[in-house]
Order: sequence, then structure tokens, then C-alpha cells
Amino acid sequence: MREIVMDTETTGFDADKDDRIVEIGGIELVNHLPTGRTFHVYINPERSMPKEAFEVHGLGDDFLRDKPKFADVAQGFIDFIGEDARLVIHNASFDMKFLNAELRRLGRPLLPWSRALDTLALAREKFPGSPATLDALCRRFGVDNSNRQRHGALLDSELLAEVYLELIGGRQPDLVLDQPGRGANAGPQGGGSGPRAARPAPLAPRLTPAEAEAHAEFVARLGETAVWARYTG
Repeated sequence: MREIVMDTETTGFDADKDDRIVEIGGIELVNHLPTGRTFHVYINPERSMPKEAFEVHGLGDDFLRDKPKFADVAQGFIDFIGEDARLVIHNASFDMKFLNAELRRLGRPLLPWSRALDTLALAREKFPGSPATLDALCRRFGVDNSNRQRHGALLDSELLAEVYLELIGGRQPDLVLDQPGRGANAGPQGGGSGPRAARPAPLAPRLTPAEAEAHAEFVARLGETAVWARYTG
């Protein structure tokens, strides 16, 4: 299974008006393991960067002026995420709305909302009433976010990938210890219902003679009417 853990940074909060994407970052996972493939671009938003957004992201007009526009990076982004990879995003409705707004401006097909897995909703379901920001989840799972002085799409994607794996049960969420056809209980045809093989040699007794004698004396003191006596010969 292929997944893309991703994040975007924007000039503001209103994708339906004039706010735009200024950065996209993504990490590829296959079967919940990082492959080493990443996607990262800074984007010229074709508008000025508000002071509030600059303070959050540290990306100003001078830095973004010579960066490619979204139209220039759209195909590379679409190629990276592919046609059916799940998009793992924290607060997915925000990022999906911005991505689709940018794609709509170019007359390109939109990303189906069904492709998104929202880790914010997943965290709130798993830990109801607890803080579910990315920083809070990093603290909960012991993920080192000391480098996150400001928001950055690629760094946040890397942190989210670690948090996501913890949210779904650790780095091997699909591990099943007693699968059919595997392990000591496998039958002759590879199924899991075969009989257990007998030990080549019985285990040595762990009960010492003194412990056996003490146990016998204890049972004798219980008397013939004790419940114990009903189940012993």
C-alpha cells in the first residue's frame, strides 16, 4: 500500500479568495515504511506574504519572488502522489481545500476527498478530549520536534509520518504473530490449524522435592471436604 504523508504552507486561511500555497512537502510510505522518496517545493504565491504568515512560516516576499508558480510545479506534484496513493494529512480539510483551489485555477482535475486520511480526526478519535496538534502528538509519542521552530512543509511531513505510524499502532501495524502458514502452529499444508508438534524431550521439572513435600502437607491440612479434593484423584 502506497501512502503520501504531506503538508502545505499557505499565505492565510481562505482558499476561496486570494490566499495561496507557498510550500508543499511530502514523504512516501509503502506498507507503512518510508521509502526515502520525498517531494518538496517552495512556490511563488503571486501575491504578498502577510506579516502573520511570515511570522509562522518565515517565508517572505524576497525569498518567494524567484520561486516557481504553482502552475510550474503542478505536474511534478501530481506525478509524485500518483493516482491512488492515500494522502495522509493533519487537518486534511484545510490542505485539500487549498490544493483543489490551486488545481481548479489551472483547470486540472481535483483531488477526491476520499483519498485523504485526516490524522487530526484520527487522533481526536483515539484520544478524545486531549490536545491533538502536531506538537502535542509529538510530545505524546516521544517524537523529537526540537527543530520545529517554525512551520515547514517537509519537516512537518517528516514529523507527521512518525506520528501517523504511532497512531495506527507503531511501525509494524499489520504484524500478526500467528498468521496462517507461519509460525510453530502451521499445519502440514501451511494452514494455522494443524496440531502442535511434540517436544523432542520433556522439560525438566521445576518443582523441588522440598516444595512438593510442603504442597502435599498443605493439601492434607485442607481435609477431605475441601474443594481441592473434588478435583484430585
